[in-house]
Amino acid sequence: MINKLEGIVIRTTDYGESNKIITLFTREAGKIAGMARGAKKPSSRLASSSQLFTYGYFVIQGGNRGLGILQQGEMISSYRSIREDLFKTAYATYIVELLDKSTNDKETNPYLFELLMQSLNYINEEYDPDIITNIFEMKMLNVLGLYPELNKCAICGNTEAHFGFSIKENGLICHLCYENDPHYFPISPHTVKLLRVFYLLDIHRLGSISVKEKTKKELRDVISTYYEEYSGLYLKSKRFLQQLDSLRDKI
Repeated sequence: MINKLEGIVIRTTDYGESNKIITLFTREAGKIAGMARGAKKPSSRLASSSQLFTYGYFVIQGGNRGLGILQQGEMISSYRSIREDLFKTAYATYIVELLDKSTNDKETNPYLFELLMQSLNYINEEYDPDIITNIFEMKMLNVLGLYPELNKCAICGNTEAHFGFSIKENGLICHLCYENDPHYFPISPHTVKLLRVFYLLDIHRLGSISVKEKTKKELRDVISTYYEEYSGLYLKSKRFLQQLDSLRDKI
């Protein structure tokens, strides 16, 4: 059986001297892997289309019960701007690894395909990669079975208050309930608003957005700590991204 799939390369693994196993996230079939024979050779017709982040149409033979064979790749975009920038590459690598580790093989999810494609488009088009990554992380929470309370106080239900974020209580807590969690994150009203927006907004409707460094740090601290506590994921790309952030802060 031969399938032509619209997909994005989210993982590559060298296999032998000249082959690669590529993992695609596709619109039609979810996550699927295929052997790209000879793809490590510069002269191979599969060399360019089997690179990480490549978006295009891929022809895969077989793969219903095992590993398919990549017969052809027709590139739509290589996301060149991402490839040529170390920081953008780090963010994009984290995004695709998060998607990879959060999904099962061959589970069709066109919504996630659109989320991935649009996130990479935004990073490639010079949108703030910190913010795009935060949006992606918030969108992936439900995929992981995580549902933080972002509309009211997770303890008393108060909707009109100054809020902090409580990892312990799985969401916002109001100023009247701070004593229930001495380790809550004191965050600004703007950070509360952005957490809600990132969680609910259709990513295709994202306009230009500018966020102060203080707010970005609050977002990063809350989201990263939440993932560490609840997701069960330990990603190498996340640790590398944190190291780059620390380096950038010192420059």
